[in-house]
Amino acid sequence: MAQKNIAAALTPSDAPAAGTLISLPADVLEQSCKRVAALGVVLAVLWAFALFKGNVVTPAFTEDMPIHGHAFPWPGNLIAIVGLGMSLGLVVLAGRLHHRPNFLLDLSLGFYVATALLIGILNQWQPELHPGHISWICVVILAYPAIAPNTPGKILVAGLIAASMDPLGLLLAGLRGAEMPETQLALFWSFLPNYICALIAVVPAHIIRGLGRHARKARELGSYKLGEELGRGGMGEVYRAEHRLLARQAAIKLIRPEVLGARDPDAARVMVTRFKREAQAAATLRSPHTIELYDFGMTQDGAFYYVMELLDGIGLDQLVERFGPIPAERAVQFAHQAALSLAEAHARGLIHRDIKPSNIFTSRMGLQVDYIKVLDFGLVKAVESRDQALLTAPQMTTGTPAYMAPELALGESNIDGQADIYALGAVIYWLLTGKLVFDAESPVKMMYRHVSDPPEPPSQHTELAIPDQLEALIMACLAKSPGDRPGGAGELAGLLAAIPVTNPWTEHRALRWWETHLPETPRSAPCDRGELAAEYSPA
Repeated sequence: MAQKNIAAALTPSDAPAAGTLISLPADVLEQSCKRVAALGVVLAVLWAFALFKGNVVTPAFTEDMPIHGHAFPWPGNLIAIVGLGMSLGLVVLAGRLHHRPNFLLDLSLGFYVATALLIGILNQWQPELHPGHISWICVVILAYPAIAPNTPGKILVAGLIAASMDPLGLLLAGLRGAEMPETQLALFWSFLPNYICALIAVVPAHIIRGLGRHARKARELGSYKLGEELGRGGMGEVYRAEHRLLARQAAIKLIRPEVLGARDPDAARVMVTRFKREAQAAATLRSPHTIELYDFGMTQDGAFYYVMELLDGIGLDQLVERFGPIPAERAVQFAHQAALSLAEAHARGLIHRDIKPSNIFTSRMGLQVDYIKVLDFGLVKAVESRDQALLTAPQMTTGTPAYMAPELALGESNIDGQADIYALGAVIYWLLTGKLVFDAESPVKMMYRHVSDPPEPPSQHTELAIPDQLEALIMACLAKSPGDRPGGAGELAGLLAAIPVTNPWTEHRALRWWETHLPETPRSAPCDRGELAAEYSPA
């Protein structure tokens, strides 16, 4: 049974809108109203101080008022009043735009640049070179990301624009007829601190985003305590986790929504609905050779997640890469167990669509070893019914080109379990030879070869003995036409079990191999011996 939801799953109406700033932590977005309002208050106080100093303090100590290039009282008072009004206006907007945090943070960036422009005009009203002088613009550049954080990229761009307001103020002074400095080197040193501060301002933006992301994960995945990262790939990350009450270890996979095609509100609603239906279907799978799915849902920032059992073992991709091709009797045993997993999925109308070595895991289960688990059943495709067809999102070719059935490569709509049988045949080929069925310079060319080229028998690429019946079965699985392949995963499992082998892969041989190559370690995990974070690779 699925555990209590780690984070409340969104309903379709809650799906992230287009342009959601998912790169910012959710808690930063939630506090954006207060943060932007605080920024407005701080700058309003600074503009009020400038008015007080320019009109009260400075006249009391000097007659010629050497402040901001002789800008006070004119136009200094006007500029300071405009800045004060802008700051108070930002406070008001922060209250009215609390339901649009991304827009509010971006709007405050424009305010930030406008404030720097006002300061630049004040600083350069009557240009005076002060190579050791630090402009008030530096204060604004450094203070802004600490009070109202945004993404590092936006902070950098806005900071560089703000840093250029002193040079712009100098240009405006020249157009107004003010006397211009003649020493360009002095100008360089006068404006350089602005740009240095713009670069430095990116650092707190990175820190705040990182801290917020870790805090968000710890909070939103509340029933589970997250541990170290086990792996990452093109779709997201996998973390070790432990249930806070049951002390049961698990693996949590976070999947970025943009990879799944949620580029607008309608697509996001479709993806949420499809994900829920398909994950619910995957959670019903009970084959001991299918990884168990505990929970699934969406985080507050729109990322999909699912919680699955934590395995102790190694992916078949890493197995061959580290230890070389395996004997036929062991490959048959692996493929038989994987076929049993697929047989149940296909009987329930689920197609994996991304069978590959990294999605098949050989592991320890209790006292057993070489126990196969098929991974990534959290994102299977249900065979389309009429109701499901109404939920079809914009089509994407999903799968891994090296193991992609011709019908998948061609983008055909009537995909069934035969695509998984083709891929499993390619996996057996890899286990026996350490080579792909087809090699090519690019994914597109590899997909083309799956469609058009006949495969070479695996016996031509290995010195290991391959029984004739096994080679014939592999070639049947790799048939271009689905109708020429074994009739189903259950039939394939039976054919594999019937293949005669001269030296069976016994439990004793398996235990000896594991003790030699992968001795048991306390609390061992996939990150120690393989790649749990096997990803779908959209072509």
